[in-house]
Amino acid sequence: MGLLSGSQRMGAAALLLAASTILSRLMGLVRDKIISWQFGAGSEADMYFAAFMVPDIINSLLAGGIMSITMLPLLSRRFAEDEADAWRFFSCVFCWMLLASLLATGAGILCAGPLARLTAPGFDAAQIARLAFFMRIILPAQVFFLCGACMTALLFLRRQFRVPALTPLIYNGSIILGGLCLPWCAQALALPSEWELGGMSGYCVGVTVGAAVGAFWLPWRVARAQGLHLEWRLSHPLFRRFLLTALPLMLGQTIILMDEQFLRLFGTMLPDGNVSLLNYARRITQVPVGLMGQAAAVASYPFLVALVTSGERERFDSTLSTALRASVGLIIPAAVWLGLAARPVLTVIFQGGRFGAAETLACTPLLQIMLAATPLWIIYMVLVRAFYAGGDTITPAVTGTVMTVLALPCYYFWAVPHGAWAISLVSSGSVSAYVLWLMVIWWRRKGGGAFAGLGSLALRVLLCSLPAGAAAAWAQSLPWGAWCAARLGGPLPPLIDALLLLAVSGGLFCLLFAALSWRLAPEVLAPVLRRLQRRKGAGPHAA
Repeated sequence: MGLLSGSQRMGAAALLLAASTILSRLMGLVRDKIISWQFGAGSEADMYFAAFMVPDIINSLLAGGIMSITMLPLLSRRFAEDEADAWRFFSCVFCWMLLASLLATGAGILCAGPLARLTAPGFDAAQIARLAFFMRIILPAQVFFLCGACMTALLFLRRQFRVPALTPLIYNGSIILGGLCLPWCAQALALPSEWELGGMSGYCVGVTVGAAVGAFWLPWRVARAQGLHLEWRLSHPLFRRFLLTALPLMLGQTIILMDEQFLRLFGTMLPDGNVSLLNYARRITQVPVGLMGQAAAVASYPFLVALVTSGERERFDSTLSTALRASVGLIIPAAVWLGLAARPVLTVIFQGGRFGAAETLACTPLLQIMLAATPLWIIYMVLVRAFYAGGDTITPAVTGTVMTVLALPCYYFWAVPHGAWAISLVSSGSVSAYVLWLMVIWWRRKGGGAFAGLGSLALRVLLCSLPAGAAAAWAQSLPWGAWCAARLGGPLPPLIDALLLLAVSGGLFCLLFAALSWRLAPEVLAPVLRRLQRRKGAGPHAA
């Protein structure tokens, strides 16, 4: 079967990726829940989260996270013109990616000690040694991520999203399994003290195993079964063009790519536990972003590329506008409610074991500050792919790098002295400013067709969310726990109390938001209503 023979509607692809994203985010929260239960917000967890800094930078330097974006337009055209030569071009890219990833990760493993001191300036000597050990375990995962990204690009080209949808599930599952099982195996095998029972080493091993199986082996196996032709090749006439397209993404370390690394880097300059608290808050923040933006952005990209290639400008703007409006219409009420319910949300997800009420209280304002930027995160995920679909990788890279340079002194000279809340504020502010800048650039170059009605929708959705949020906040202020405790003869456990608050305030928020949006923003509810009508219409026939 030819690689280009399959096709999938964008809606079906988005639903598939959305389902994968939901499961992946849930597994990610389970993973972090286990880590927080075992290690809380302490030194060992700080070192684990900081260990990802260098591997993630290597991945972004080699454009691994966006390999499909840079390769798809060129590979798509080449397959349409000459399939045999397209395979030669793909082989050239893959071979160079393999060599570059091996060299970069090898250098990282050899220089783990100095790199640990550079990326965690607030850690002491013992923490640096432990951090370097973690880094050496995690770094090989980048070889599998980067080479696997090439295979995933082939699957995206065919518009086959099933296998890529499995990747994050396998990855998170491996981390959880490694963290829970390896310490006991290490004790049974009498491995060195670095692998001690209760340490983070098992989670690090799970990272590399999950990358090997989920990110590389499975996509490679499926691509091979569907006609993959791979040969050793280091030159191709199209490779230079590919390199010029990818180079801005490699050299341009945008504020989006560096955001998580800055939280880790500057968090190490604060007392122990702050890296973990910032990480936990960001994890929850990225759940609605992933659920409502990532699936739509990834699924829409191959279609945007096809529309650019065929010159259908109006359909391009319409597709982009649909993705933007659908994502923004959902993220605003989600962010408002999550911000108001931050404390019970953190209680349910993380509190327990070594993560106590004090850690929940400290993490709450960090989460609330980061949630303020989530609508802009959603817009970025969709809009940046519109730039890439048109072959423009320079604009997002240059503007993002400029914003990174501007943010650095804000982090170091202002945020670090003021603490973790200030680091969260600089993070949200710099990301928001960058995305607004990109929107202005797009508007000036391409016109406002993609943003038609977006501002009006966002305002109307916000107006619906605020009264619903006020009602939810009032509901949370009522002594539900005391009432239940009086009837049950004892205080409720914190988890049950938090779940009760979330159920009452969340239900009230949804009811009021639905009622208000029915009048002010009916397009937000329209997809749900259409689905209900289709099911109702299908009822008699099914019977």
